[in-house]
Amino acid sequence: MKILIIEDDTTTREFIAKALKEHGYAVDVAEDGQSGLMMALSCQYQMVILDRMLPALDGMKVLSALKSTEPNLPILILSALDSVKDKVDGLTAGSDDYLTKPFALAELIARVDIIINRSHRQQAVTSEITYDCLKLDLKSHTAFCHHHQLTLQPKELRLLQYFIEHNEQVVSRMRLFEAIWSYHFDPKTNVIDVHIANLRRKLEDAGCADILHTVRGAGYVLRR
Repeated sequence: MKILIIEDDTTTREFIAKALKEHGYAVDVAEDGQSGLMMALSCQYQMVILDRMLPALDGMKVLSALKSTEPNLPILILSALDSVKDKVDGLTAGSDDYLTKPFALAELIARVDIIINRSHRQQAVTSEITYDCLKLDLKSHTAFCHHHQLTLQPKELRLLQYFIEHNEQVVSRMRLFEAIWSYHFDPKTNVIDVHIANLRRKLEDAGCADILHTVRGAGYVLRR
């Protein structure tokens, strides 16, 4: 299991990373909000430990971006901002927990264990997501249309998952690019169009025609 620490203070960052590694977790680190967000969107993490006051990109903006693209990714805010309002703001913005500095290392590790265990239980309950004729098994990473298994490339599978999770919502190309590829959006690339076309063709071949629509000037929508 891999955890990402986004923390600009070197001593705190290294202290937490060392402790989590000794506790059995794999750990990556980022020293600013911008690079941390890019790492979180491009790699598979079981949890993010996030400082609020970060250079390059504020921690609350990182939290908002992650929750809009990876709503099930557990996030623990670790911050010196310790007022009740600060804690409420962090929790209502989508963080799974809020721990103030200074902190006891044993408490931090206990909270990490609890959050990850809770996330695993929730994933076990919701291992399948469905919409209309589509079903996606999150454990086996397989997709079905009318009970026929689809042969999808990894990015196509991730796109389909994102569309099912945001079904009947118009999703912009920029939002897809940030969620599936990286944080930076290149308006000149046609990578999204190519993957959407391939995914749509495979859905149509399997009998799920007219379910993935292009909304001119706005994006795409999974809708019957």
